[in-house]
Amino acid sequence: MDNRRLFLKRFVGFSSIAAAPALSRVAEASQNAEVKNIRLSQSYNRTRLVFDLDKTIEHSLFRLHNPERVVLDIKNTQLFDSGLIEQMHNTLLKGVRTGVRNGKDLRVVMDLSNKVTPRSFMLKPEAGAGHRLVIDLEDANYIAAAKTKKKTKPKLRDVVVAIDAGHGGKDPGASGHLGTREKDITLAISRKLHRLISKYPGMKPVLIRNGDYYMGLRDRVQKARDKKADLLISVHADSYRDTRARGSSVYALSVDGASSETARWLAEKENASDLIGGVKLDNKDDMVAEVLLDLSLTGTIQSSLDVGDEVLGELKRIGRVHKRRVQQAGFAVLKSPDVPSILLETAFISNPREERKLRSPAHQRKTAKAILRGVSDYFSRKAPPGTWLSLNNKEHKTVAGDTLIAIADQYNISAADLKIYNRLTGDSLRVGQALKIPYTTA
Repeated sequence: MDNRRLFLKRFVGFSSIAAAPALSRVAEASQNAEVKNIRLSQSYNRTRLVFDLDKTIEHSLFRLHNPERVVLDIKNTQLFDSGLIEQMHNTLLKGVRTGVRNGKDLRVVMDLSNKVTPRSFMLKPEAGAGHRLVIDLEDANYIAAAKTKKKTKPKLRDVVVAIDAGHGGKDPGASGHLGTREKDITLAISRKLHRLISKYPGMKPVLIRNGDYYMGLRDRVQKARDKKADLLISVHADSYRDTRARGSSVYALSVDGASSETARWLAEKENASDLIGGVKLDNKDDMVAEVLLDLSLTGTIQSSLDVGDEVLGELKRIGRVHKRRVQQAGFAVLKSPDVPSILLETAFISNPREERKLRSPAHQRKTAKAILRGVSDYFSRKAPPGTWLSLNNKEHKTVAGDTLIAIADQYNISAADLKIYNRLTGDSLRVGQALKIPYTTA
């Protein structure tokens, strides 16, 4: 057999490439790279081949048509003669042929059943894996279908989160020993939370108060409703005569508060049809109208307690909590029959130690991040129908060779969104790691 050529072998309908007969390595062993193994995986739109190598290489990739093929040339490389290759059927990859080019380069020809968009990248050794060459073959049929789908985007919306900075203007709220005013602290935390939510895929923040001015409590509730909020978060800083009191608390509307609110809306039932999904109340007798309003408020309170539990759980991770369960009270700002609402006492401004923390921009950011984590956990389970987050049921389990950029490209999202949505602090991934995929309009 001519030592300059490898025996060509083709596997139709399988994902493996048989190891080629050994070359004479006496003169070439010190300079040639070797392909130790070739692994194949398949997703709904992409076929990926991973070439395990013993050193870094140079390569080129190009397409040929009629029939469809992708050709890979790897300089100064040969196939290892006894590699163990996975066996897998593949609808896109019909077969693979290998051969020697220019006496020293490895040529790999991938026969395809359809047009593809090929790309390649090298991965450096990490986590026990050596050098790897990754070839991705993206199905052109899927790309065309995705472009068609993009032209007919579904009419979905972002989840709207209303952020209410407590007090303001002529109402400074509580004050600390250092002269810290509650209205300033609540606005600072609210603005930081607004910035964080604005970067979160599928959520839209709205500031109820974005300056030092007074707003009535009912006006705050009405503004949240006018903005069609899915959640209202009212931010405060607690105060108590005993300066030793400290920790965070979360409140939802109480049953007594709900009862008084039902009575108020019942008196205005001719204007309250939108509170319960558009059902008109002005043509109902008082008992029927009261039952409908009570049901609406009961469901809203349950949702408020649910999201409150999530937020309180995250606040426990960053500091002390004053009450370990969500409390209930008749705060006026919580009395929206159709908008789940929570009130956060972020810390005791009357406690000198907590006052210093409240004044710290770093602590303010930490608090805002904890609130966001709790809110995102809640909406990941109970996103309102018709929102982007309600479609977030996709998950990607990482395999060897996966990178953030490659996964983001696969799902037509940005790597930054993928990191935010999965709370990743770096770019490294673990094999088998489950990543949530945010639904986007892209």
